Amino acid sequence: MPSSEIQEKVRQRYAEAAVSVDPSCCGTEGGEKSGSDAFTTSDPDKFGTKLYEAADLADVPDGAALASLGCGNPTAVAELKQGETVLDLGSGAGIDVLLSAKRVGAEGFAYGIDMTDEMLALARKHQAEAGATNVEFRKGTIEDIPLEDATVDVVISNCVINLSADKPAVLSEMHRVLKQGGRIGISDVVADDGLTEAQRLERGSWVGCIAGALSFAEYHGGLEEVGFTDISIEPTHSVADGMHSAIIKASKPR
Repeated sequence: MPSSEIQEKVRQRYAEAAVSVDPSCCGTEGGEKSGSDAFTTSDPDKFGTKLYEAADLADVPDGAALASLGCGNPTAVAELKQGETVLDLGSGAGIDVLLSAKRVGAEGFAYGIDMTDEMLALARKHQAEAGATNVEFRKGTIEDIPLEDATVDVVISNCVINLSADKPAVLSEMHRVLKQGGRIGISDVVADDGLTEAQRLERGSWVGCIAGALSFAEYHGGLEEVGFTDISIEPTHSVADGMHSAIIKASKPR
């Protein structure tokens, strides 16, 4: 499938998800599904809100929690510190950006990047509801991040990199925007090294966060190739046969 077609299918999928949570915020008339069944293709034990602690969910608007489509909780493993600048790739309805903003405090800042107008509208609504002033949501793709070089301390992402059709570009862009000594803390779906691309496709669709997943070796090699060090990829739970949610960490050398 051409990369442009993959990107458009992903955009449509997440636009529909945003509208299903809150049609009013996205300039859409009624008739869509209610938020309670917005993500019927997601297994709630493997993707979404259940992967967050109750204390985290209490810190964000209900809509931001409901709209989570991730496979983990990257803010829980990124070891965010007061005053840091954080970037969330594929920020969706904003849950991880808002949680990051609280962790880095008033002296820190959290950016969210998303290519979907409907998700951006939803995220900005949740930002207003949360009263978060140290947050900015920008439109853009994770293959071409709209930030200057060496501007963030930490890059996080929640089950989004597997959706990209150009993962080398994403990994390179993460390295570019990080300051020296910066780090990544990512939740993503990763495949066993023995699974072929065809076998990954058999286990689920690209927009369902399965078919596009890198293997452990591919992920490690890709990060290493663009200059990351201290790389670790630790599976947390199974999402399909031979497919795992994993926490990926790495650093940009000083």
